[in-house]
Amino acid sequence: MITFLSGLAVLLIGGLIYGRVSERIIKPTDDATPAVSMQDGVDYVPMNKKKNALIELLNIAGTGPILGPLQGILFGPIAFITIPIGCVIGGAFHDYMVGMISVRNKGAQMPGLVRQFLGKHINGVYLVFVSLSLLLLGTVFIYTPGDLFVSQILNQDSAATNPVVWIVYGGIFLYYIVATFFPIDKIIGKVYPIFGAILLLSAVGVFVGLFVKGYPLVEIWDAEAMGYPFKTNFIPIFFVTVSCGICSGFHSTQATLVSRTMVNEHEGRTTFYDMMILEGVIAMIWAAAGMGALQMGLTSADALSNQPTNVVGIVAKDMLGSIGGIIAVVGVIVLPITSGDTALRSLRLIIGDSVKIDQKKKKNVLFLALSIFVVVAGLLTWSKLNPSGFNTLWQYFAWANETIAVFAFSMIAFYMKQHGMPYLMALIPGTFYQYVVVSYILNARIGFNLPWTWAYIVAGVIAAGYAIIVMLIKTKPKLNTV
Repeated sequence: MITFLSGLAVLLIGGLIYGRVSERIIKPTDDATPAVSMQDGVDYVPMNKKKNALIELLNIAGTGPILGPLQGILFGPIAFITIPIGCVIGGAFHDYMVGMISVRNKGAQMPGLVRQFLGKHINGVYLVFVSLSLLLLGTVFIYTPGDLFVSQILNQDSAATNPVVWIVYGGIFLYYIVATFFPIDKIIGKVYPIFGAILLLSAVGVFVGLFVKGYPLVEIWDAEAMGYPFKTNFIPIFFVTVSCGICSGFHSTQATLVSRTMVNEHEGRTTFYDMMILEGVIAMIWAAAGMGALQMGLTSADALSNQPTNVVGIVAKDMLGSIGGIIAVVGVIVLPITSGDTALRSLRLIIGDSVKIDQKKKKNVLFLALSIFVVVAGLLTWSKLNPSGFNTLWQYFAWANETIAVFAFSMIAFYMKQHGMPYLMALIPGTFYQYVVVSYILNARIGFNLPWTWAYIVAGVIAAGYAIIVMLIKTKPKLNTV
């Protein structure tokens, strides 16, 4: 437990310190936010601090901070160290800066910010990656909660031949359509407090269960003796696998969404930075649960790697009993649903803003939403009917997700350079993730399938070049924050 509890301390204390440092650098003002000055009753809608923070948490916390750590813990207790450090200086900083920059630029979505600070040509490339990422995320976040509900709540086979599976998918699909189309405060703002209560209750229950059930956790100094393979290509595989618990490019699309409902810049640290720290806590809890279940023989390494959704049900029911276990599983089901709806909402906003479609008109919003859902329906059907379809979608999503994080860090770095801020805070994690995404895709079967040696060499050269370019490009100083 020492490594696990030490990691939690690093996460909470480090988050408190680094969050305050980030806040002092960005210097929140009392200027009117877009939610106040640009109200439109659809996306620019003033909401209170607690509701914004809860929406941000549920938006960013899909199945990633649960399924990712369950798979990532196979690298051993080193996960209890890398998750908190990466979350503090990478993920939480990433989310906070993107959210604040968006607030100061009329609630611009990520393509608008990328175009403004990185140029229209880079923005064209970014649009491809972010659209792909959001489409894939919206698809897998119908697939995973649907299968969890069928298998863990209804206790039925989640195979494509079971018609109940498609009925459940249809129910989630219908909710996504409603949440994507209607004003953010009418649907999302109403149901999220209920979802949030379930999420937090399940996380607290699993955390307490670690101690009550006495789940054995391996210390980092005993990891090699226990056979944990954390020396097997830890970089990049671990950081792509556990992306949502450490740093996720998807979060940038959600921070810009919430930037349109925040009424005061001083709420930014709680809304953006602290909610990512809380997601890191959830990731740590489930990583510990996965390790304990493996040590107790409740699951296997193969199950953690290939069937993490089943492990969720096993752990929850072992710790909390039948009823408590169902509540915990429902909490896990809630996570992807509350990310999938806003992912597709973000995609609708991004596409509309990019092609300059007036989204104050309901017919335009409906047209965009239905167009997106036709594509999602096609991807969902293909992935369910194809034996390797889901794994293929997830691998592409995981890689594209970290790739758009590199774009976000680049945008943050140039904003900070322009405003005389210490841009190395963005350049260092950005360079690291540049190395991660390049080395991963060069080696992966879904990519170039090169040997690891060549993947690492080429990735190192590209990452170094990226850092040099960011440092050498000059920006015009800008004293104001608008």
